[in-house]
Amino acid sequence: MFYEPLKRLMDILLATILGILFLPLCLLTALAIKLESPGPILADTPSRVGRKGKLFKLYKFRSMIAGAHGLLRRDPRFRRLYQEYKKSSYKLREDPRVTRVGRLIRKHSIDEIPQLINVLKGEMSIVGPRPYYPDELGEQQERYPHTQKLVEEVLSVRPGITGAWQVSGRSEVNFDKRIVMDAEYVRRKSLLYDIMVILKSPWAMISGKGAV
Repeated sequence: MFYEPLKRLMDILLATILGILFLPLCLLTALAIKLESPGPILADTPSRVGRKGKLFKLYKFRSMIAGAHGLLRRDPRFRRLYQEYKKSSYKLREDPRVTRVGRLIRKHSIDEIPQLINVLKGEMSIVGPRPYYPDELGEQQERYPHTQKLVEEVLSVRPGITGAWQVSGRSEVNFDKRIVMDAEYVRRKSLLYDIMVILKSPWAMISGKGAV
């Protein structure tokens, strides 16, 4: 009964505190991105699927060359890379689009910090399932048809900056296993579990385990 309002209150408080603490790091990251390559500071990527299927703009520091998302999908030079991208649950271990600064901020999840804005706007939570691209979600369900009911459960809550799979394997976990973990999180709906995930998240950031 009180889970939703308490979770929202925790989201607002944490996002505000973390936003203040990370502000110097954000300024340094923004400067490094501008100095290394032309383009916007924030990633120019399409909308993600949020709660109840509503699309929203997810904020991330740009870790790739400008226009990287479109290049992968439409440029013939990246056709083979795109096929590999889809086969490996929409992750690439070696991605030529990633910049030097991008490689560092992705490894330690610094690129995710701007999502605190999404949390304050009510589009995301600190802890929750990963927000997917619409085409990714559709194609993965075709590949793993048994996950369709699980996806419905996952989309019943706000997506999160961090979550169960991120702190227990992150990008090393394929979609079918990841969506099971996210659905289990939705069923638990526990502030204590949220706090446990939050406490594990700093180590996942520092170690860079499983990040791509």
